[in-house]
Amino acid sequence: MVRVVILDYGSGNLRSAERALQRAGADVEVTADRHAALEADGLVVPGVGAFSACMDGLLAAGGDKIIDRRLAGDRPVLGICVGMQVLFDAGVEHDVRAEGCGQWPGRVERLDAEVLPHMGWNEVSAPPDSALFAGMDPGTRFYFVHSFAVREWTMPVPERITPPRITWAEHGEPFVAAVENGALSATQFHPEKSGAAGSRLLRNWLESL
Repeated sequence: MVRVVILDYGSGNLRSAERALQRAGADVEVTADRHAALEADGLVVPGVGAFSACMDGLLAAGGDKIIDRRLAGDRPVLGICVGMQVLFDAGVEHDVRAEGCGQWPGRVERLDAEVLPHMGWNEVSAPPDSALFAGMDPGTRFYFVHSFAVREWTMPVPERITPPRITWAEHGEPFVAAVENGALSATQFHPEKSGAAGSRLLRNWLESL
């Protein structure tokens, strides 16, 4: 059984994520303890609410340094919802820019859609070689709750380096729904609220550990 830490930095659906990962077969601990977060087989970074507030909590808990240390050692990290958004360079909400962790280039911005928040089930378009979405049928739906997202993927990839796998969804316009980039993965949707599809995705992630 793999050991997973859900990083408790004051934001996120901690208990629902804990239960979902336990059902998927993991030994789960919810904690802000740095040593436990560094030593676990996998680290989950949740997040709900405003980008800037999540970043403030993450920085106060040293979560940005924990993520850096894990990725430097090729140790898996999974971001969920705003826990995905804070991995990018910055978030812009109500004309206020907040710096992110900078693991990926790009800005989190308000979606151009008639109805916000984007709340409910939506299909995603995953690349055929995706590990997170392995074994799922095209048109599989996941549960989203958000008004902001990454609208463009701008990361240059040097030759002989495996490019990240980018999954897209659409609400008013296309946006990044998931990223798989070596040890770092993330989803804009909530797998812990996505029923059987979310459970399958979490099992796929756990198997990769």
